[in-house]
Amino acid sequence: MTQFTDFGLAQPVLRALEEAGYKSPTPIQAQAIAPAMQGRDLCGIAQTGTGKTAAFALPILHRLAETPRRAIRRGCRVLVLSPTRELANQIAENFSDYGKYLSFTNTVVFGGVTISRQEKALANGVDILVATPGRLMDLIERRSLTLEAVEILVLDEADQMLDLGFIHALKRIVKMLPRERQSLFFSATMPKNIASLADQYLRDPVQVAVTPVATTAERVTQEVIFAHTGAKQALLNHILRDPAIERVLVFTRTKHGADRVVRGLEKVGINASAIHGNKSQPQRERALAAFKDGSCRVLVATDIAARGIDVEAVSHVINYDLPNVPESYVHRIGRTARAGANGLAISFCNDEEKAYLRDIERTTRQKIPVGAFPEGFTPPSRQEAADNAQAEERRPPQGQRPGQRQGQRPSSRPGGRPGQGRGFEGRGGENRGGSGRPSRPDGAARPQESRGEPRGDRRPSGGHGENRGEPRGERPRAPRPQGSGEGRAIGWLDRGPRS
Repeated sequence: MTQFTDFGLAQPVLRALEEAGYKSPTPIQAQAIAPAMQGRDLCGIAQTGTGKTAAFALPILHRLAETPRRAIRRGCRVLVLSPTRELANQIAENFSDYGKYLSFTNTVVFGGVTISRQEKALANGVDILVATPGRLMDLIERRSLTLEAVEILVLDEADQMLDLGFIHALKRIVKMLPRERQSLFFSATMPKNIASLADQYLRDPVQVAVTPVATTAERVTQEVIFAHTGAKQALLNHILRDPAIERVLVFTRTKHGADRVVRGLEKVGINASAIHGNKSQPQRERALAAFKDGSCRVLVATDIAARGIDVEAVSHVINYDLPNVPESYVHRIGRTARAGANGLAISFCNDEEKAYLRDIERTTRQKIPVGAFPEGFTPPSRQEAADNAQAEERRPPQGQRPGQRQGQRPSSRPGGRPGQGRGFEGRGGENRGGSGRPSRPDGAARPQESRGEPRGDRRPSGGHGENRGEPRGERPRAPRPQGSGEGRAIGWLDRGPRS
């Protein structure tokens, strides 16, 4: 198929595509749309950025146009499972864009926001529901959602689902679905556990693979710069002073690392925002919106943003920290060079990360060219970097007076000492409304503050815990043991909001 008009899609869908300027399908769309329109199960292997959202969204919208009927109360006709909030939002937006001339209902549900609004949106039923697994299970357990009338199941980014530990949630969800359904399964890679999952969920599927596993985008120019840890911030500051860099994604391995990079950039007058699992949903949405509209040209992110964020005109991707999972490198640099454009991916590599670099080159089957320091840049010595880091730790945060402990308000009484303001006496700690335990001297979050962000990050040799609490998207659900009265205390994984 060389044109979207060749598929026989419903006219309202073709009209929306024409207005958006889409005429020719991408390779994954060319191979997947026709069998999906025929009702076949499908297993598609394609990297992020290849257009696979449209590969399943267009045939689904065509089916809704051809067979209009109301969804049952608290039910849905189409269920799309996504590993992260950002990807879920993007998928829902794509359905709205492609189906703008169709009469259908869709909603997206994920953790980190008020569940009551989502329950209200589902009360009368929806045609298309895009969901993350944890929040989906919450809604089912609250009897606000039933899956008994699902006609089409889409599992997007299946490999990331398994990486994030959602296998138990997926197994529970599939058991609640009707046996007679169409299932569309998409993944960037196909290791044995993904192939096994596909065998369980799909019936006589059409196999579609358009790119070799872990192949980097051809239009991305890659280079690696060797720099010790203490020189990375100064190097990033120097590179981003170049006004030709219009929109850049900077990836770090940890949440606290992302925040440190943003602070370092703001000190030299470079506007930047961070997006990671410790940010609230409104904060993440504001940061993405500012990045998309150009009011903030630098977005610093953990791997939670490596998939599912489709931002046009990202000219550069900078790996401030190399990922310890080679496939993550592929997804990171795939954020640039989209829609036929060119892009540049620069990776910083310290001594501890050289093993990660070798893994990446082995997986992608290509050598990443080594780049030199940019003209005019002199890296700080290790001792200078260490002295600067110590000075930074001793400096009070902006807006905090010298001698005032972190988290304290200034005294409200004349002559009072810092920390003796109203509401602090007798609490035994400076975190008002918290646990009463003092913050760590470096201002980093205590371990329990990252609880529920699945870790899964291996520390580099010689590391000191920097990788704890790395966001992995959404908190996985622990399985509930079957049987009367068994396993009622199933631990913290089954309580609280999910991201």
